[in-house]
Amino acid sequence: MKYLWWTVQVLCLLTALFFFVFGVDLIQGAYGLNDPFSFIMTFFAASFIILISLTLTLVFMIKMIRVYRSLKSSQARGDRS
Repeated sequence: MKYLWWTVQVLCLLTALFFFVFGVDLIQGAYGLNDPFSFIMTFFAASFIILISLTLTLVFMIKMIRVYRSLKSSQARGDRS
């Protein structure tokens, strides 16, 4: 059961990274568009996707680091006793 949390966090992290790559690909594709309106809409949509995915990536990484440090410190305290 304890490994389920880590699995879910890693899957969420990988999903966020996938959407980051998708956003970068989308923003590169926006520069190939000829219509200015389509370019602006695609550019801002891709920027929004990148922003959200990087934020989620940061959140999941911080969460995993905090839990890892907490587990590490609790194990260190348990070893001293």
